[in-house]
Amino acid sequence: MYPLIRNRRLRTSASIRRLVRETVITPDDFLVPLFVVEGKGVKEEIPSMPNYYRMSLDHLETEVLELWKMGFCAVLLFVKVPDELKDNKGTEALNPDGLMQRAIKTIKNSCPEMLVMTDVALDPFSSYGHDGIVAEGQILNDETAEVLAEMSVSHAQAGADFVAPSDMMDGRILTIREALEDEGFQHTGIMSYSAKYASGFYGPFRDALDSAPVDIANVPKDKKSYQMDFANRFEAIRETQMDVDEGADIVMVKPGLPYLDIVREIKNEVDVPVAVYQVSGEYAMLKAAAEKGWLDHDSVMMEQLISIKRAGANIIASYFAKDFIRVMG
Repeated sequence: MYPLIRNRRLRTSASIRRLVRETVITPDDFLVPLFVVEGKGVKEEIPSMPNYYRMSLDHLETEVLELWKMGFCAVLLFVKVPDELKDNKGTEALNPDGLMQRAIKTIKNSCPEMLVMTDVALDPFSSYGHDGIVAEGQILNDETAEVLAEMSVSHAQAGADFVAPSDMMDGRILTIREALEDEGFQHTGIMSYSAKYASGFYGPFRDALDSAPVDIANVPKDKKSYQMDFANRFEAIRETQMDVDEGADIVMVKPGLPYLDIVREIKNEVDVPVAVYQVSGEYAMLKAAAEKGWLDHDSVMMEQLISIKRAGANIIASYFAKDFIRVMG
């Protein structure tokens, strides 16, 4: 057929490339993570995440209004809990006047239409830095799931639109779904971290929330007994399908770029929206490389975001949201 068919005709100008582009990303694709701390007038940069901040509730209100004006419609909340409020059972997580609950109300009072998703896990509240209750060197599954269900109800009572369990305990989606239904929150959604891998890319995030596992006797040193082995592919499909069967409305793959094969596999298998978390390590690596002059920040960022969307993501949780708006102009 050559030279009748020349594929380069569809690449000859910026206009034709735009016209035939297969994958497009907009602010509607983003879920913006936000880190919240106690205090007033606090907006502190996270050292390992340049240009990203922990903020008190007054700054949170300002931030959410700015995000809404930029065109974003959804945020994902995380809280940094003072050490004196941490214990092995995550007691503070159930406090109706806790930081998470107040953060939800702050957003809903200032920007009611902003969709609020909340992190549901014990690690920010745990004195051991684990996503579950620790006993005799083990992470307890069923006991943890019950606490996560109580957390989810508490978040729903505060006004959360979706809860986002990130713990990877077995059966917790069903436990949470039943608890929400029993308390009359049938319209509160669940975005499940369904294929969350035990990854080395989470380091800056754990700095942001001071939530890394502690190094003491009789406490697991890592999260590999509940987060997935990064060598496994079919396990991700099985985990995700079980979460859908248990009532998850949205499923997530985490991290992002090293797991795009998993994103496509899951997208092909399930009929619910698929989210991808482009995690802190992915963000920090590009920021560091760009600072050194080794990579062009904006072009690589856009390539990464498009690759995630192209792989099948309906939703991208990313720290690059504001950078995306800046590039798009």
